[in-house]
Amino acid sequence: MELTIVIIYVLILIIFGLVAFSIFQLKLAGIKVKDFWSFIQANQMLDKLYVFSKRYQRMSPQEQIVFLSEAEKVFDAFDKIPDMVWEDEYRKYSQVLDAYKNIRLSRWNTQNSGNNK
Repeated sequence: MELTIVIIYVLILIIFGLVAFSIFQLKLAGIKVKDFWSFIQANQMLDKLYVFSKRYQRMSPQEQIVFLSEAEKVFDAFDKIPDMVWEDEYRKYSQVLDAYKNIRLSRWNTQNSGNNK
């Protein structure tokens, strides 16, 4: 019984040690834990936006607005993290950024053509 309790305490100590080591590594890299957590969530959203970016020309105006706002959140989170951390996701990021630019440009053109009439 005592051996089981000692093993549990040792495992808990190891877990806390690993968490502390991870936080220490993030601090050494100049990354705040909050920013890294936002990056993890943004990375998941990037995958969803990547799928939508392939069909951005068929989006309704409401879908475009949602896409633009979510993409801005992803871009903000990625900007706070060094590029070497997310270089594997660069292709997706680039495609989402291109779709973002195209939607912004088409919405701007639509607004300006409406104002000129």
